[in-house]
Amino acid sequence: MRKPGEPIYLRIHLLALALVLIATVALPRVAEFFLGPLSFGTRALAGIGIAVAGGFVLYRMYNPSARNEP
Repeated sequence: MRKPGEPIYLRIHLLALALVLIATVALPRVAEFFLGPLSFGTRALAGIGIAVAGGFVLYRMYNPSARNEP
């Protein structure tokens, strides 16, 4: 049983968060490998887009599980 004030995050929540953080940096670098050199602005914009999309997906996936915790 969870104590009051104890975090509700499970290992899977933290693993998914780590994957989003890694993807924010790694995906633009992989695209650079296939497409050629990208400007700093393009890499930054792609990273921000990936972070926002990943955050939204994490919120939608784990909000119901967090709400159903006792």
